[in-house]
Amino acid sequence: MMEFTFEQSPWEAELQQLGQGDSLSAVRFLTLLEDAADEELENAFSELEERRITLDISSLPMFSVVGAGGLRLRQEQELVEKGRLLEGLEEQDPLRLYLEELARTPAAGDVTMLARDCAMGDRSAAERLVTLQLSRTVELAMEYTGKGVLLLDLMQEASLGLWRSILCYTGGDFEAHSDWWIRQYLARAVVIQARAGGLGQKLRQGLEDYRDVEMRLSGELGRGATVEEIAEAMHVTGDYASVLEGMLSLAKGKQLMAEPEESGKELEDEDQSVENTAYFQSRQRVLELLSTISETEANVLTLRFGLEGGLPLNPEQTGKKLGLTPEEVARIEMQALAKLRQESD
Repeated sequence: MMEFTFEQSPWEAELQQLGQGDSLSAVRFLTLLEDAADEELENAFSELEERRITLDISSLPMFSVVGAGGLRLRQEQELVEKGRLLEGLEEQDPLRLYLEELARTPAAGDVTMLARDCAMGDRSAAERLVTLQLSRTVELAMEYTGKGVLLLDLMQEASLGLWRSILCYTGGDFEAHSDWWIRQYLARAVVIQARAGGLGQKLRQGLEDYRDVEMRLSGELGRGATVEEIAEAMHVTGDYASVLEGMLSLAKGKQLMAEPEESGKELEDEDQSVENTAYFQSRQRVLELLSTISETEANVLTLRFGLEGGLPLNPEQTGKKLGLTPEEVARIEMQALAKLRQESD
């Protein structure tokens, strides 16, 4: 009988070395899955959850978001830091309306008892537990403010994490169990946004800088430079330099496994090909989703992100083309993106 063996992907091999309770750097996670399709990315997230491996975003470099989205992110971060989130938002702001509705929702009960009833299959207890713990999702979501994802989206992800924690709860400390799932969903949202926002390209630039500094120091020192020495010369943290060093090792491994006719290609060409493929896949998926929203919303997103081949336009330019104010463009954009996110879940 013929036996078949399947080679593990880099991320699968990495997770095999980790056990329950361990953590994986989000930067390392993104590096391992840089050229992965969306389906493989989802499989990797599922594997993390199944093995209870924490996705750690503490060392994740944050990218700058431009335009109305960036302004909104900075506004939310400032309001949260000052403890003025609710009063700092306009009366009809969707985030303010959600928080006000949540404040009016009665929440009473014993978390431990409700969780126990949930574990025994009591559906009504699960619904009451969700209501009781929604304030906790808001609290945890605000810890991730300013990391590239709008607060309302973070709160929605946190709520999904809460519900997931209830569905898989079988006993023990429910609050610790629930917090883990909520934080995992929040980290997942940040990582997905970072990937979509081009963090991979910035990491590649960091990799090029790392190579240049390593070669220069090796020449100056007459020996191989350490990661710590390279980090100091680059003015980055040791953890970030270690990630870049890991990326370099992974890239070299890929080159060694390449076909002979491909082995002579420059690494930059391979990186650009990966980036173009990922962009094409993301763009195609967005175009498919545009059919699920209104024509105005689709037009706003098309112009804002240059989905028909043109350059991305800012809210002012988009507004002039569609007869809208920049504020209306920003509001429609937020609403449309929220709908697309729900559609893609």
